Amino acid sequence: MDRLETLRGKLDEVNLKLLELLNERAGIVREIGEWKEEKGMAKFDPIREREMLETLVKHNRGPFTDDQVKHLFKQIFNVSLGLQEAGRKKELLVSRKRRQEDTVVHAKHVAIGGPARTLIAGPCSVESYEQLRAVAAALKAVGVQVMRGGAFKPRTSPYDFQGLGVEGLQMLKEVADEFGLVTISEIVHPAHMELAERYIDMIQIGARNMQNFELLKAAGETRMPVVLKRGISATMEEFVLAAEYIVSRGNEQVVLIERGIRTYERWTRNTLDISVVPILKQETHLPVLVDVSHSTGRKDILVPCAKAALAAGADGIMVETHPDPQTALSDADQQIDLEQFRAFCDAVQQSGLLRK
Repeated sequence: MDRLETLRGKLDEVNLKLLELLNERAGIVREIGEWKEEKGMAKFDPIREREMLETLVKHNRGPFTDDQVKHLFKQIFNVSLGLQEAGRKKELLVSRKRRQEDTVVHAKHVAIGGPARTLIAGPCSVESYEQLRAVAAALKAVGVQVMRGGAFKPRTSPYDFQGLGVEGLQMLKEVADEFGLVTISEIVHPAHMELAERYIDMIQIGARNMQNFELLKAAGETRMPVVLKRGISATMEEFVLAAEYIVSRGNEQVVLIERGIRTYERWTRNTLDISVVPILKQETHLPVLVDVSHSTGRKDILVPCAKAALAAGADGIMVETHPDPQTALSDADQQIDLEQFRAFCDAVQQSGLLRK
């Protein structure tokens, strides 16, 4: 037993020496990482790693085999690479760690974020002046201040209605000015930012364009508020990094929208990812909305899904409404008529979750 305790004591001493040497090595690795960062060099150098492994094998006297030595030191090298990566990792501008207070996005007289909860509504597509005016009047009657309407419509099929384009934007402005509403419409091309500034109040970047990086950069260079929708198959990290593209260009007025993701489920149009709401509120300082129309594609569950989103911490809800959904040129099945819209607003407001 005395012999065993002696050997164990020696082993403890060696362990402490190894720990000290490993920490010393880690400090050197960090210095190398900082130097590489300054020079713009890649952090991983396969030639240097191979040289170090060859030197170690050359001086190996056992009892470890050469393969075991390589395996052990590759693990050490991988951890060291992680230290360099940690040193280089930049804290995102949209991160809650970067800014503790919530960002409040302002568009004219409307604020999105903060203590209030915002309801945004309107048709999927702008189809006519009469259609848009009927919707605007319905919104005004129930106190909704933000109207959405698509003028440029990216569609899966090239034969589907693509929107009225500039004419649709002009209609939005005319009707919004008449009823005192704030407008949101999707912009699909970087060259259209000037049109957006002329006719609408907030730019929407749709799910299909969430990773259109040139569009994101252009949105970042304008000072208009931007509503960014999560891509249909995008992870939360990809979603947040898309927002970072905009904010990194100087535009901090960004709103995130969860609009459902694609899964194997077929009972709803998409799968509403409620978990994204508290996670994004925790990880970022940006306002988070939920589009209950696109995420579900079902009129019969809009109210409970809206309540669930608000209960989870969403800063507002987006819903699609149309004077005559059966004749709508896009997304006819998921749009509610104006009477259903009034009932939807009443139900959500009576829940006490939609604070003004």
